Amino acid sequence: MDIKEKARTLRKNQTDSEKRLWQQLRNRQLMGKKFRRQYPIGAYIVDFVCLGLKLVVELDGGQHMDQQNYDERRTEFLKQQGFVVLGFWNNEVMGNIEGVLEALTLALSQRERELSVGVVK
Repeated sequence: MDIKEKARTLRKNQTDSEKRLWQQLRNRQLMGKKFRRQYPIGAYIVDFVCLGLKLVVELDGGQHMDQQNYDERRTEFLKQQGFVVLGFWNNEVMGNIEGVLEALTLALSQRERELSVGVVK
């Protein structure tokens, strides 16, 4: 299975936390920004991405404790490509979606400012 097919499969089989966050991000609901879900970047598939601001959102559950090295390599690759990576635990999304959205709003605003003045990390 190639990476595009794998991304399609992941979109069809979202976790509950991915579904919950996607309902808040889809159709430019957050600050008018377009997000994509289960999107391939290089050899990796990210949970959510705002390509316009190069902001990646990753949701992690208990299984991610076992794949910490993979996550670190993915994050380093994404940073080298100019992306900022934000991570949230699944239980944060399920139990405090308002807090997650607030953190995302702050990150999007900061990223907009950085890109508008040419200060890219």
